[in-house]
Amino acid sequence: MEALIPVINKLQDVFNTVGADVIHLPQIVVVGTQSSGKSSVLESLVGRDVLPRGTGIVTRRPLIFQLVHVDSEDRRKTNEENGIDGEEWGKFLHTKNKIYTNFEEIRQEIEAETERMSGINKGISDEPIHLKVFSPNVVNLTLVDLPGITKVPVGDQPKDIEIQIRELIVKYISNPNSIILAVTAANTDMATSEALKVAREVDPDGRRTLAVVTKLDLMDAGTDAMDILMGRVIPVKLGIIGVVNRSQLDINMKKPVADAIRDEYAFLQKKYPSLANRSGTKYLARTLNRLLMHHIRDCLPELKTRINVLAAQYQSLLNSYGEPVEDQSATLLQLITKFAAEYCHTIEGTAKYIETAELCGGARICYIFHETFGRTLESVDALGGLTTIDVLTAIRNATGPRPALFVPEISFELLVKRQVKRLEEPSLRCVELVHEEMQRIIQHCSNYSTQELLRFPKLHDAIVEVVTCLLRKRLPVTNDMVHNLVAIELAYINTKHPDFADACGLMNHNIEEQRRNRMRDSPSSVLRDKVAAVGPPSASPSDQTDSGGMGTWRGMLKRGEDGAMGDRTGPQTPLLNSPQKGHAVNLLDVPVPVSRKLSAREQRDCEVIERLIKSYFLIVRKNIQDSVPKAVMHFLVNHVKDCLQSELVGQLYKSVLLDDLLTESEDMAQRRNEAADMLKALQKASQVIAEIRETHLW
Repeated sequence: MEALIPVINKLQDVFNTVGADVIHLPQIVVVGTQSSGKSSVLESLVGRDVLPRGTGIVTRRPLIFQLVHVDSEDRRKTNEENGIDGEEWGKFLHTKNKIYTNFEEIRQEIEAETERMSGINKGISDEPIHLKVFSPNVVNLTLVDLPGITKVPVGDQPKDIEIQIRELIVKYISNPNSIILAVTAANTDMATSEALKVAREVDPDGRRTLAVVTKLDLMDAGTDAMDILMGRVIPVKLGIIGVVNRSQLDINMKKPVADAIRDEYAFLQKKYPSLANRSGTKYLARTLNRLLMHHIRDCLPELKTRINVLAAQYQSLLNSYGEPVEDQSATLLQLITKFAAEYCHTIEGTAKYIETAELCGGARICYIFHETFGRTLESVDALGGLTTIDVLTAIRNATGPRPALFVPEISFELLVKRQVKRLEEPSLRCVELVHEEMQRIIQHCSNYSTQELLRFPKLHDAIVEVVTCLLRKRLPVTNDMVHNLVAIELAYINTKHPDFADACGLMNHNIEEQRRNRMRDSPSSVLRDKVAAVGPPSASPSDQTDSGGMGTWRGMLKRGEDGAMGDRTGPQTPLLNSPQKGHAVNLLDVPVPVSRKLSAREQRDCEVIERLIKSYFLIVRKNIQDSVPKAVMHFLVNHVKDCLQSELVGQLYKSVLLDDLLTESEDMAQRRNEAADMLKALQKASQVIAEIRETHLW
């Protein structure tokens, strides 16, 4: 199981090469307040002075330590390959293959790299520094040193330095594959430990938290940390380990870490003999090594799944970027053909990428036809904008200077044409809506169906322009056809239409029924009706059939006149402002009443015309509701589907345009290379994990 940590280190190296932070690898994150002894604990684990020292905030960037244990054979091989002579050495990721055998140079490089990214104003950065230390004196570990928790900004630090540091710490310890090493000084109150507090926020069960109590030798006289180390003050599931750090004087005097570890052991034997074998730097290193190995073993199944999922995602992403263009003609023709096919499939509802958020393509066109357009037509009132006075005026105007015995047919045609004309506007709006949806399909195909077009922005713009022009050319043709459909209905009012004849017959029956009811109510009216029914002596039977038949709309008009003939025998209504005898009257000064109570005859005439208009209007509306979608489909939708491929090829498939149209966007090549590198790293990581299974380490 010891070999698991080098495997994780190898995975870390793999992802470091692509600068990726997509995989959360198992690691130990060191958390503590400023001057709590974090750096001393890390240096004790490394066994060398390697970290910057000073007052205030010194660690201003995350420092990822990879401690690698090397045996004599590996050490000899490395020395021969790199021409160095030493047992221990270090390597930074940002300096590539440069090897440091002088640990003072490593410390100076950490300081220089920190200032390069974070500046010299004590600010912090979340960009990590990667350092790998090879030594026969270390155990295999991966540690992350973070800036110490602070409360008050000092000097020219940002005012929100506390929030910045806290967010940085939470970012690293939120990794479910990390172990939290919470460092607290023994000469402070354990109950107020900021490190344990922030660790508990992300790890409330404490399954990933190990506590380290530093500065055991600096506690007040007469006190000890026995209760703390035994977990009686604050219990920690993974345990609490006490250590003794080097003092500032020891650091200034360059006291070796090995000597400090010997002094630590002597102190623990004297002060805490019962806990000496469970405390100290060496025990801490072994414990961290053991915890990390077990943690890695538990994390590997999920890690393997995550790597496989990411590999599939990056493979798909790389496929969408496409391969570098070799045959321009074939590539252009392929992209044009694919776009045309996807455009047609979107209309037909067979596209590979089905929109789930809203209606799109053919489904939306269907919705426009049967919901938007259909309901709009149904909302158009057959008598909308037509008052009874309008009807009466039309009847009078159609009779000319002579009083009419019958309702003139021309009045019905004039009024019904006026109402039918109102169906033209919603019909043209239907064409406009379908045209807009056909335009939207272009963007849908670009975003979801043919992402390869994103590689070539000029080709994408050219295709959009060609399709837009094709749609623009078909729009007036379709509008003309829809306009003609309405004009056709206006050209000939077919009063012999079967549905219209049936409606007239039904209305005649209703009018006759009303007349009979009036006859029962008024005996004098019955007599007048009988006299009127005899008709003029010279009328032939055929004339009576044409004029008074119950099954035609003319018969209905005649019936309305017959019912009104008796009105002439009754008392006459005097004219308004009748001139008195002996006084001349200027007729132009006589006011024409705008509104007045209609006579019974006028009411019946208007009612008959209105019923006829409504009946015929419903017939025409039904025809328009059926014929307009058919015209739009034929002249716009189907025509574009049939001609799109040939139009694109004819306009774009030209040798002089190849270089320009197939020019990739500036960042496409870079994104393709990044995706390829990441995919390669993920595949390599998958191979590493497969090797673990083969060697039975997992």
